Amino acid sequence: MTRPDEAPNGHFSWHELMANDPEAAFRFYSQLFGWEKTEAVPSPTGVYQMYGKGGRTFGGMIKRPKDFSALPHWLYYVKVGDLDGALRRVKHGGGQVMNGPMEVPGGARVAQCTDPQRAAFALHGK
Repeated sequence: MTRPDEAPNGHFSWHELMANDPEAAFRFYSQLFGWEKTEAVPSPTGVYQMYGKGGRTFGGMIKRPKDFSALPHWLYYVKVGDLDGALRRVKHGGGQVMNGPMEVPGGARVAQCTDPQRAAFALHGK
């Protein structure tokens, strides 16, 4: 299985969907793209269901908490070689770090951010 760490720096390494009904979302994308369920792990808001195709995992899906202010959405993670340096550049460029950095399975770290226009994105690195 290809892991997110194998993505080149500057490329998307993970694709995450926060949905009101992750099972219905999975059925939709499975029919559309042929995605299959891969690993699943418990999380505070429910099961974090990973998905992929052909032995590769592309990302995960999770239930949107009822009190979460954002609508259902996709969040894209970009691989960086130096997460701490990238987070400094986010802040210097007028963006904000909304969550993290935090360690994820496999030893990498992630952080969710917004750019100066408040568009969400995430970073993934060591």
